[in-house]
Amino acid sequence: MATVFAAYAWLVPALPLAAFALLTAFGRSLRTTGAWVAILASLGSLALALLIAGERLAGAEDYSQSFNWLAFGTATLSVGIDVTNLTSLMMVVVTVVGFLVNVYSYGYMRDDERMTVFYAYVSLFLASMLGLVLADNLLMLYIFWELVGVCSFLLIGFWYHKPEARDAAKKAFIVTRVGDLGLLIAVLLLFWYMPGHALDFTSIGNVFGNDGGAISAGITTLIALLIFLGAVGKSGQFPLHVWLPDAMEGPTPISALIHAATMVAAGVFLVARTFVIFEASPAAMATVAAIGAFTAIFAATIALAQNDIKRVLAYSTVSQLGYMMLGLGVGSVVAGMFHLFTHAFFKALLFLAAGSVIHAVHTQDIREMGGLGSRMKTTAWTFGIGALALAGIPPLAGFWSKDAILAAALERNPLLFVVGAVTAFLTALYMSRLFYMVFAGKPKDDSHAHAHESPAVMTAPLVVLAALSVIAGFVETPWYGWFGEWLTGEAAHHAGYLAMIVATAAGLLGLYLGWLIWQKGTIDRKALAARMPGLVRVLERKYYIDEFYDLVFVRSLRRLGYVLRAIDGLVVDGAVRLVAVTAQAVGRLNTRMQSGQLQGYLLAAVFSVVILVLAVAGRRLW
Repeated sequence: MATVFAAYAWLVPALPLAAFALLTAFGRSLRTTGAWVAILASLGSLALALLIAGERLAGAEDYSQSFNWLAFGTATLSVGIDVTNLTSLMMVVVTVVGFLVNVYSYGYMRDDERMTVFYAYVSLFLASMLGLVLADNLLMLYIFWELVGVCSFLLIGFWYHKPEARDAAKKAFIVTRVGDLGLLIAVLLLFWYMPGHALDFTSIGNVFGNDGGAISAGITTLIALLIFLGAVGKSGQFPLHVWLPDAMEGPTPISALIHAATMVAAGVFLVARTFVIFEASPAAMATVAAIGAFTAIFAATIALAQNDIKRVLAYSTVSQLGYMMLGLGVGSVVAGMFHLFTHAFFKALLFLAAGSVIHAVHTQDIREMGGLGSRMKTTAWTFGIGALALAGIPPLAGFWSKDAILAAALERNPLLFVVGAVTAFLTALYMSRLFYMVFAGKPKDDSHAHAHESPAVMTAPLVVLAALSVIAGFVETPWYGWFGEWLTGEAAHHAGYLAMIVATAAGLLGLYLGWLIWQKGTIDRKALAARMPGLVRVLERKYYIDEFYDLVFVRSLRRLGYVLRAIDGLVVDGAVRLVAVTAQAVGRLNTRMQSGQLQGYLLAAVFSVVILVLAVAGRRLW
């Protein structure tokens, strides 16, 4: 099939970029009308992305368009777009979530005096993320990768009058720079070793897909690990996960857009986009799988002990991103990207539903909530659907994608399968805790008794995302599915029913145990916590990772800063001041000597002659 709409794919990021330019230039005069500029731009991007995806589903060929940007020596850097099934899938994910978040934000941010600025930042983020997705070479991807990081910094610190928001923005920016440095070095190594210094993904695929090509195994592993370091930073994987939970200080729609469905998924997309490099290095693949599995269970245990509704979901995001990395690490691009696809919908749903709750009760502490289900029925039902999808309960979307990852892990590494299954149990357990403490029981605070449902502009996106959380998984099932073959050109492989049975049992067990503890009260949660106070404290403090980083890096660098400041003040500035003081002293001496008094000049001449005579006489005597 001929490509028609793909030729206009550049408009997908260009529309929100134009909205950003318009809002930046005329935002003050547009005021709330500016929100509709961003909403309509995101709607236009969504419509074109869906048309391109429909074209891809109909069998259209890959489309690429590029032009030379810079030329020096034998190297030429290009700028272009690349429309494939993978990039088309990501465009749909980003534009669907982006449009719904824009609509939702019209209600959530309506009373904020900087609403237009907020929409300008969101539009710039969408343009940057879509540019990252469409980039046809690694250098262009890296440029948009950094722009996405800038937008994240701006949006996390949007409420800059709050010290917590400023600190979270700086923390996110600094921590992700560690991973970005790894990605930059990987780009430089590829530029150095690739034939013709080519950085486009087609050339990379040809070189590394040719049994290692012209690049040695050691360099291949190094490049893959450095690319993965960039993904670890952006996707909040251990040990660079610490920025993502703190990023919840930003407005809740941003938590849904950037830190649940799109930006943090960029790391997973990066690994999938450069998967041919990882396939050429078994060591890199093992590293991706191990880090992903550890992050999944590590973050899930922390989520059990958090009391901030958004932080529970944040650690859940870290855990689910670990799941995706686990799928990629065991060699299944289909499983990893399938879970990215479904997770985007139900995690965005959960964050937006959490925002609806916060909008109603003006607190994020779940210990102060309760009984909201009877007064916020739409929010409660949609949140429940999202929670069940996240827990992997059939037939919701999360069940099918999580099953695909567990099936791939079972076939290639049973230990990783066990870790994934335990994580599925913990996921269901902390989501049942979250649901029952927020929506069941009685209000813990009298002021919450008058909480009411959010306006339709906020609940309508919840309903749409809830529907997607139900049906999105049916694109790939063990009995029928086209997703895997469409994405990779090869039919997806399903490893029997064992993984499906274990995943379902783990999810149901977690939900049942959560019901016994936080709803029925058969198991006294206070007594349970009293039996293991040390473990509870460790989980509440997130394994003291932040404290460790503060001790090893923050305080050490601060002390180094004090030393360098002292050296700068005493040695460097001291030397400069010494020169200045010496010059001043010589000047003062000269002013005394050049007084204009003849008697003084004669006396100085006499002393000079006497000293000269004594010096000559002394030399002769010597």
